[in-house]
Amino acid sequence: MPKIAFLGAGRMASAIVDGLLAKNIAAPADLTCVDGGDGTALALAQRTGVSVAPDLNTLLAGADAIVLACKPQQLAGLDPRLTDLAAGKLVLSILAGKRLATLARVFPHARNIVRAMPNTPGQIGAGITAHCSLNPLQPGDATLVDGILGALGQVVELAEPQLDAVTGLSGSGPAYVFEFTAALREAGIAAGLSRDIAWKLAMETVLGSARLMARTGTEPEALRDQVTSPNGTTYAGLQRMAARDFRGVIKETVLAATARSVELSKDS
Repeated sequence: MPKIAFLGAGRMASAIVDGLLAKNIAAPADLTCVDGGDGTALALAQRTGVSVAPDLNTLLAGADAIVLACKPQQLAGLDPRLTDLAAGKLVLSILAGKRLATLARVFPHARNIVRAMPNTPGQIGAGITAHCSLNPLQPGDATLVDGILGALGQVVELAEPQLDAVTGLSGSGPAYVFEFTAALREAGIAAGLSRDIAWKLAMETVLGSARLMARTGTEPEALRDQVTSPNGTTYAGLQRMAARDFRGVIKETVLAATARSVELSKDS
């Protein structure tokens, strides 16, 4: 694995490092991070054995790829020396809302630039990340990108205009699942269960249902129908969901998040 430099050492950067090491894609000696003053890089190094560079020159001197994992709002204030220090290197950004054109202005001499949209389940290697690149990826860089992002889970390549929809669906999607799970828990409590039991039942139901879909590859509608008897209990519940236009609400939710992503990215 080529040397990888991490500009930022927060949750997603740490998740990538953890995944790279756990999957034996990289060794600690291959990975270097820099401390932005919040102590995250030092904590990551102490936990994983990766190194902390004292400055940008040291961070990028031997690096082949840069993972841009600082806060999106910090992009404009990055050290201007990065323009030259990143020359000839692959830049992979996980900054939400920062378009390739914006990244290209910051890193005009990069070998190529990749924009990625991961999601939070990547923290346990169960995420899915969509990415696009400024120019077509050469085979070596395609392998490198798949290795880095694959540390978080599954990877798909899309055209950049689709990344706003990805943000609305899979980027924000975990929050919708968590909210739905919380709603199941609260409904269980309203039906007479204790909070602990309602929480356990809700969580395991969501987890088990997702595993069933993934393992069988069966369409969700078919699995839904397997649970539903005519005029039975599940049917009664589904009828109430249909009456409140549950699918319409979810569609509006994803479209609202997508529209906000478009709005935030206009000047990015």
